[in-house]
Amino acid sequence: MLRRRRFWAAGVLAALCVAGPALAGPVSAASPVSAPSVSVQPGGAADVREDQRWVLEMLNAGEAWKVTRGAGVIVALVDSGVDDQVAELRGRVISGPDMGPVQFDRDAPDAGRHGTAMASLIAGAGKGEEGLLGVAPEASILSLPLIVEERPEDGSSAPPEDLRSRADSPLARAIRYAADHGAKVVSMSLGAYGPHRSEREAVSYALSRGVVLVAAVGNDGDSQYAMDKATSFWNFPAGYSGVIGVGAVDDLGRPATFSSDNLSVLVSAPGVNVPVVVPGGEYGSSEGTSSATALVAGVAALIKAKYPDISPQMVSQALTSTATSRPRNGYDDHVGFGVVDAAAALEAAGRLVAGAKEVPVPEGKHFGDGTLPTEPSRPGPEPVRLWLYGTGLVAGLLAFAGAVVMLNRHSGREGQAMAAPEPIRRGRSRR
Repeated sequence: MLRRRRFWAAGVLAALCVAGPALAGPVSAASPVSAPSVSVQPGGAADVREDQRWVLEMLNAGEAWKVTRGAGVIVALVDSGVDDQVAELRGRVISGPDMGPVQFDRDAPDAGRHGTAMASLIAGAGKGEEGLLGVAPEASILSLPLIVEERPEDGSSAPPEDLRSRADSPLARAIRYAADHGAKVVSMSLGAYGPHRSEREAVSYALSRGVVLVAAVGNDGDSQYAMDKATSFWNFPAGYSGVIGVGAVDDLGRPATFSSDNLSVLVSAPGVNVPVVVPGGEYGSSEGTSSATALVAGVAALIKAKYPDISPQMVSQALTSTATSRPRNGYDDHVGFGVVDAAAALEAAGRLVAGAKEVPVPEGKHFGDGTLPTEPSRPGPEPVRLWLYGTGLVAGLLAFAGAVVMLNRHSGREGQAMAAPEPIRRGRSRR
């Protein structure tokens, strides 16, 4: 079993934590971290198909595959890297540039474990009755490695201060790269405490280009803080507006105890003991909101395959409006609107796309068979109004001039009266 651990990225994403099983290998140019123990599941490719049956049934993937299996869609996976030689992914992985400030040690034995596991849940394509099946088995993966290193766990204290202080961040670069290189969906099984301006702007940019963004809400549901405060710290990018935040449930649809609970949770998916593929072609199990996020990203890929021009907002609406195991009040901060139903979401997406289309209007018709209104007269000068305006203007000027003349005359008379000398009166003097 891939133990659920919390990691953080070096450099500008020092507070970035993987929201699922710790699968990243050691990194170069930094202190190497020991990989968590991984127990390989007994049995082979045939057994893993049976082990994952409950996951696909909970998501209703079989019914969705009657409509589409995700062909033609590229899902960008911002993670630790992907082993593109495993049978389930061979020939359908596009390797993008490293997005983290620290280069990944690709020769390390644990390199790409987390990314390979998540990629298998999105686009794994087992053959016949053997091998693991992802939710969108005909989709392609654009691997954008974001290197992470271990952060000590301490559930009794608040998360460390966010150290992303530069103008950009590896996650922002990854989102923009995905949007500019054909990705229709971006899966981010990671999170950081606190928002970052460049990431928020990158999210807006991707949404404006029609890219669906899916992110894990985190694994802090069982931390001491969450138990004391009845809520978990927000993780970003799941907390950004427009991003589909995903929580985890078990095989009975109950909220996983570790799944973070806050208002960033939009929907949920299986995240407990989920079968995955690991590098080298072996099989393991995953526990965390990482797994749930990859599964929901696969459902989003199915929707984008069937309706390429559907907006991210409509994808979110399709997922939330058709979710199963809905909370009693319709929503709660543990599972969001419920568990994603792939087939129902596809059907809802079709209705939303059809409703958004413009209704064609026959030529010469407007609101039915009634006569069209007459065209209004073109604006221009009107002689009568111009004559009245001119006459009024002239009369006003004449009246003003007359008033000025009268005032001047009145002022002149008063001035003359004041200037006239008073006559001298002579009298005889007394003797």
